[in-house]
Amino acid sequence: MPLRQYQIDLIRDVKQSYKDGKKAPCIVLPCGGGKSVIVADIAKRTTDKGNRVLFLVHRKELCDQIRDTFTRWGVNMELCSIGMVQTFTRHIDRLEPPTLIITDENHHSLASSYRKIYQAFPDAYRIGVTATPVRLDGSGLADVNDALVIGVTVKWLIEHHYLSPYDYYAPSVADMSKIRTVRGEYDAKSAANMLMNRTIYGDVISHYRKLANGQKAICYCATVKHSKEMAAAFSSAGIPAAHIDGETPKDERDTTIVQFRKGVVQVLCNVDLISEGFDVPDCSCAILLRPTKSLTLYIQQSMRCMRYKPNKRAVIIDHVGNYSRHGLPDQDREWKLEGQPKRKKQKEPAEEVLVKSCPECYRTFPPKDANGQRMQFCPFCGAKLPMAKREIEEQRQAVLRKIEGFVLNYDSPNDCTSYNELLAYAKRKGYKPGWAYYQAKKRGMI
Repeated sequence: MPLRQYQIDLIRDVKQSYKDGKKAPCIVLPCGGGKSVIVADIAKRTTDKGNRVLFLVHRKELCDQIRDTFTRWGVNMELCSIGMVQTFTRHIDRLEPPTLIITDENHHSLASSYRKIYQAFPDAYRIGVTATPVRLDGSGLADVNDALVIGVTVKWLIEHHYLSPYDYYAPSVADMSKIRTVRGEYDAKSAANMLMNRTIYGDVISHYRKLANGQKAICYCATVKHSKEMAAAFSSAGIPAAHIDGETPKDERDTTIVQFRKGVVQVLCNVDLISEGFDVPDCSCAILLRPTKSLTLYIQQSMRCMRYKPNKRAVIIDHVGNYSRHGLPDQDREWKLEGQPKRKKQKEPAEEVLVKSCPECYRTFPPKDANGQRMQFCPFCGAKLPMAKREIEEQRQAVLRKIEGFVLNYDSPNDCTSYNELLAYAKRKGYKPGWAYYQAKKRGMI
C-alpha cells in the first residue's frame, strides 16, 4: 500500500528537521492517521543503508504487531530490534549501538527507562510518534525532543475520508464528581464502585440498544473486575460480549479478537488494553465507562471506533463525562514542545464547558451558535436546554428576592404550584442546581 501524501509530507519534514540540526523530532498525528507505516518507511530507509534501528514500545502486546508491519514494509529485520523499553533497559550493555531510535507512543518517553536508553546512545538520531504530545500533568516533551513535526488534524482526516465521522452521546449514569483523585488521575477502584450496580448496568445496556443496537462496540471500563462484570451483564441481556486484559492468555485473547472480527462477540470489554497502538478489528461504537483526566487516554479510546469505511458513522457513548474535561475528539488543539499551560484553580466554575450535552437525546454540540450566542435548544432534537449552573444560580437569587416573604414553607415538592415555588423549595432543601427546572418541566410549568 503506497503512502498517503500527508504521510510523505511528514517524512519529508522529519528529514528537513535533521538537516536543520535537530536530533530528536516527534511526529504528531491523530489516531488512525497511519503512524505505524510512517515509522516503518523511516526504518526501511535506515536499514536499506546498512544502519541499525532500535524500536521502543511500552507494552509487550505491541511487539508482534509492529514486527508484522515492519516485515510487510520491507524493513531488514536483521538490523532492527523491536522490544519493550523495560526489557532493553535491563540489557543495555548487550545492545548494538543503533543509528536511529524510534519511540512508539512518544508521550511516555519522559520516563526514566526511556531516558536511560537515550543517554546510553547519545550519538543516535531519534524519532518519536504520538497523537498527543503531552503528559497527564500537561507538561510537554521539550526535555526529550527538540522539535514537533505536526501532521493533519482529525477534522482533515474525516473530511478526506481517512477517518469516519461520528455522533457523540453523553448519557450520564452516575455522579462522577465524588471520585477520588490519586496522583493526578481518577482512582479506578473508586470509579468502579460507583459504576458497578445493576441499575447502571441496565442503563448502559439500554443506551447501547437505543444508540448503537447490533453494532460492534468496544467498552472501556474502570477495573478488570468492572470489565468482567460489564461483559457478563451484556451477555445476560442477550448481547454477546467478552472481556480481555493484559493477563488474558495470548491464545485466548487472539481467539476472542477473531470472534469479535466475525461478529460472534458483539461487545468487547477491557480496561486500557485496547488503547495505545493495540490493533483490533474495525468497530463502529465506543462505550466510555472509564473516567480519565488523561487527554491521551481519552483520545485513544474515544477514537477507536473511527476507522474509515464508506457510509460508516461511528457512535461514541460517553457515560462518564470525559467530553466535558477534554472536548470532542476532533477539537482543534495547538501542540507545543513545552506542553499545555496549567490552569489556575478557580473558586467559581466556568459558565460553560467546551461542549454541551442534550438531556433528552444525549447528543453533544458546541455551547454557542455561529453568532456566539448561548444555545438554548438542542440542534438535533429541538429540546430546550437547561441553563448553565451560574445562570441558574443568578436566576434563582433574582427570583427569590422578588418573592421573598410570599413563598410558603411547603413540606413536599408536590405542594409547589409554580416554578418560583419550586426554586424556593430547592434552595431551602439544598438541592443541586437544575432540580427545580427539571421538576417544573416535568409538570408542564415551563
